[in-house]
Amino acid sequence: FLLGAAIAVVAGVIVGLSRIGDAVLDPPMQMIRTVPLLGLVPLFIIWFGIGEWSKVLLVAIGVAIPLYLNLVAALRSIDPELYDVADSLDLTVAQRVRHVLVPGALPGTLVGLRQALGFAWLALIVAEQISATNGLGFMINNARDFLQTDTIVIGLLTYALLGLLTDGAVRVLERRALRWRETGVRA
Repeated sequence: FLLGAAIAVVAGVIVGLSRIGDAVLDPPMQMIRTVPLLGLVPLFIIWFGIGEWSKVLLVAIGVAIPLYLNLVAALRSIDPELYDVADSLDLTVAQRVRHVLVPGALPGTLVGLRQALGFAWLALIVAEQISATNGLGFMINNARDFLQTDTIVIGLLTYALLGLLTDGAVRVLERRALRWRETGVRA
């Protein structure tokens, strides 16, 4: 997850803030976005084997794309008048980042983080079902071979609960990080 998030943040900031970055980095990211995760599994097995590295890379790609897309969209949707205000106030680069870029991009980025976590679980399921010798995905795949529907359902419910827990953690982070933003939702 961390590898995919790091790739997404670096690429997203470069593409979101630079026309040259957009011209150079966005086309390959869009190409990767359109390749089905399942299609990468055989290639990753050939290149990296059945070990952990192929699973890590599959999850990283699953995480990077939605987070990247949301970060770029969030950076591009920052109100241009905020940049004018920053110019008027002679803000330094660090002050612009702290007072304009981060608050402007954080809501969309956190949405991307929530989506990325969902894709991370999906990629992990795919990786464990195809190229693993243990884990929940392997257990589900093995149960399929022996027609153990109860084990399959328990495995899927476990993934669903893990997804719900990670989404809940990001929602808590979102509420804390975006306290300054007035929303229509009252808790």
